Amino acid sequence: MNNVEKALKRKLNEDSALAYPNFDEMWNRMEQAGHTVPTLTDVSDSFTPHRHRNWRKVAIAASLSALLVAVPVYAAIHYNWGNLLYGRSGIETALAQNLGQPLEQSVTKDGIKLTLHTAIVDENRTVILYSLEVGKRADNDFWNVKGVSFKNAAGKSSAGEYSFQQWDEKNQRYNGYFESDWTPQQETENVRLTVDHMELTSVQELDLPLDITSPQKQTFKLDRNGLQDMKIQVFEQGKDKLMLSSAITFDSSIPKEWDNPQIIAYKDGKPVKPQSGGTFGTPGENGEYTAQQYFTKGDIPKGQTSFKLQYAQTEKSTHEPLNFDLQLSKKKMESGTIKSVLNTPLENGNPNFMLEQMIVTPTQIRVTIRSEKKFAMLPYQKYFLSVNGTTLEGNRWSSPDQDHDLNTIRFERPANIVINRDTPITFTGKYKVTTHSDDKTPQHLTDISEQKQTLTTQIGGYPVKWTYYKQGSDLFVETESEDAHFGGINQTHIGLGKERMIGKPITANFAGDGNNKAVDVYKNFKEKEASIYMFYYTTDDPKAETTVPLQPLTNNSKTSK
Repeated sequence: MNNVEKALKRKLNEDSALAYPNFDEMWNRMEQAGHTVPTLTDVSDSFTPHRHRNWRKVAIAASLSALLVAVPVYAAIHYNWGNLLYGRSGIETALAQNLGQPLEQSVTKDGIKLTLHTAIVDENRTVILYSLEVGKRADNDFWNVKGVSFKNAAGKSSAGEYSFQQWDEKNQRYNGYFESDWTPQQETENVRLTVDHMELTSVQELDLPLDITSPQKQTFKLDRNGLQDMKIQVFEQGKDKLMLSSAITFDSSIPKEWDNPQIIAYKDGKPVKPQSGGTFGTPGENGEYTAQQYFTKGDIPKGQTSFKLQYAQTEKSTHEPLNFDLQLSKKKMESGTIKSVLNTPLENGNPNFMLEQMIVTPTQIRVTIRSEKKFAMLPYQKYFLSVNGTTLEGNRWSSPDQDHDLNTIRFERPANIVINRDTPITFTGKYKVTTHSDDKTPQHLTDISEQKQTLTTQIGGYPVKWTYYKQGSDLFVETESEDAHFGGINQTHIGLGKERMIGKPITANFAGDGNNKAVDVYKNFKEKEASIYMFYYTTDDPKAETTVPLQPLTNNSKTSK
């Protein structure tokens, strides 16, 4: 795959340079602040490409004719999927064991052929492997499949699907898969898979004469393809890290979901790899597309680095849903499926978080953790299973229709482990982050002006530096600590009660990311003094861990088929 296509695919399936807002933290923040903002989330292993999930469907009305074509069943199981399933070892394991269900249904429209090849269905998830044949394509073009959903005979739709695909140079087609939390409620179930539309996009770039040494907000007129303007502000993050905070305004004619605008830095004509921790797609106050990207200062020296805005432009799209009527079965998976009710505390003597259930299937192990309070953030940030001596690392997953007090940890199942009801399985949580919301001491900011001023206070026994200043009519408040055990302040507000002003976070910090610097902005602030409060702060203990035996079962545990 060429570099341009990789850049376009960042929104759909990015590498470790991208991260998306965490539901736990965002909901905590919104609940404290008394308002809600739509967000995206996908918490994935750092070596697994991020899969874009679209919670908003684009409604498009037109006509489409489809042709169903049958092809040999053998191909369903024996395609060479290359590295498409990297990070999905459980699916590879199922295919190797011939546990896949052949489908081989195709729809062709205007020379674009979508074929569903194989279904992997168990108690944890449904995965559909597909190919997309598009004929000739330019290097900067990218076809994709949008808005996949399942609906059963009763009319109930699924939620939480995402897709991932890559170009197969040898066979001149795209290979991909859909994955859904939906699974048949019975052994076999009739279901309709619907693809909202297929879309062709191309990568476009615009020059940005960005001055990375200026702390002032910089505005660039774009006036191209529905992009109106872009505002960028550069913030220092420690000694050798810069954050580029950006906001793009669109006109009403462009579907913001697919644009994927982001800043690309070029040094000596080659793209510079950003640091991890960037966030994309959180809507601004007026519907702007906002992003935060991090770079190492030494990688983007002034005078040697050029910046461009890179985005995806929609070229054409099919205009009516594509439907596949399928009969999906999890019968092949039943003999390798174990369900265990755990009812075990995550930490001894602490009932706030309970390990509720474990489901083992031939493709995946899922452990669910229920919190006593809704939107509570799990205290541990890294998750492991020891399965008869083999260590698996898991990922936290949040689904839009999931209970707000339920957390799911997923572990892909490799081919080399055998699990039965007597197999020793131990769950371990590492890197503890603790939330503190009891400190209501105000910090008094005086002589507020465009001159940067600092003060250092003690919060929870940790030194915290407050930096405040005005830019134009806006007040900026930065907080950070030299002690890495201080996790950071989530959000601030000025004053109390109904008249309080709530700071808008510029940074998007994540629990356990090692970055405790946060920046809030107060729009149109006119006073010379302010009493500023925290909603909460966190502390980090990277060495803390908890270990809970899951099998053999505890006294409170039960099993079911």
